[in-house]
Amino acid sequence: MVTVGSFNAGHAHNVIADSARLSGTVRYFDPALSDWFEQRVTQVIRGVCEANGATYSLNYEKLYPPVINDADIVDLVRSIAATVIETPAGIVPECQTMGGEDMSFFLQEVPGCFFFLGSANPEKGLAYPHHHPRFDFDETALGMGVENFCALPSKKFCTR
Repeated sequence: MVTVGSFNAGHAHNVIADSARLSGTVRYFDPALSDWFEQRVTQVIRGVCEANGATYSLNYEKLYPPVINDADIVDLVRSIAATVIETPAGIVPECQTMGGEDMSFFLQEVPGCFFFLGSANPEKGLAYPHHHPRFDFDETALGMGVENFCALPSKKFCTR
């Protein structure tokens, strides 16, 4: 997914700008696509500029690799969450998100699992998504998160 998050050009509503600055992100699930996206974004920008007699300068930074969970750790976390999470929604089925996370670097080094601890509570006016200006969360969800994390080591390393 290619997102243009900002587009800045010109200073007046009735004058054609002589330059523009665009910035954004590229996100993908398959690490093998990293170089392909860089090449393709470069090709598209070059083509648009050449077709319109413009020039460009591109600073393409590879910031975050995709978050790739370890399947065994996912099963472990899910099995514990099934006994800890007490919400009407329960455990949400498997899903992928395009979030860019520091956790992706940890998961390249050690098996792990990035998961969301749902904290929306419409009754308290706390139902806005992440990155929304009114986002906040119901702190009562923190207890479930702590309980889930505390149970992980004993289930993973202590067998009877």
